[in-house]
Amino acid sequence: MIAFHNIHNKQAPNGSMVAKFKMESVMKFLLSLALLIPMAAAAQEMDADDPVPTKLCSSPEYQQFDFWIGDWNVTSDGQLAGTNSVHPVHNGCALQENWQGAGAGGISGTSFNIFDQATGRWHQTWVDDSGTLLLLDGGLVDGVMVLSGQRPARDGNGMTQHRISWTPNPDGSVRQLWEASKDEGGSWTVLFDGLYVEAPANP
Repeated sequence: MIAFHNIHNKQAPNGSMVAKFKMESVMKFLLSLALLIPMAAAAQEMDADDPVPTKLCSSPEYQQFDFWIGDWNVTSDGQLAGTNSVHPVHNGCALQENWQGAGAGGISGTSFNIFDQATGRWHQTWVDDSGTLLLLDGGLVDGVMVLSGQRPARDGNGMTQHRISWTPNPDGSVRQLWEASKDEGGSWTVLFDGLYVEAPANP
């Protein structure tokens, strides 16, 4: 009975209180809107001022080795030596080579090639299934990519210098010449002289 009595004795809100409540709600909404508009305008202005991001690895130096890109049949002394696939990777910042030697005993290998902007030189890291690791550095010389480096000689006697050059030909083919020296460049022995010709597209 007490609860029932209290319910019936509560006073209904009068019209002025309702109007005041509505006015306060409207004012709060308008104030929030007034704060949001400058913030949105400032965000748009910041977006307009931000420069359009440039593509990394887009300088001309990164395109110096592009003549090697493709799927190739490689011959040496007129005989098929293997196939090679060279394509851009990592957003065009590097070239990946995948070599497969001809025949059952043909060596397979992979290299990564990149223009190192810290040194201003090209770098190649080569690894293959015979356990060979070859690190080469260099650059473009009169239109020819020349990379060189050294590693311990296979016979364990001193160091062997390696020099590999890639020459683009007018017909689109590429000559690769791999030479080695055991007398600090006094004399060179040809290890490989190959001609890259574009492989026919698969039907």
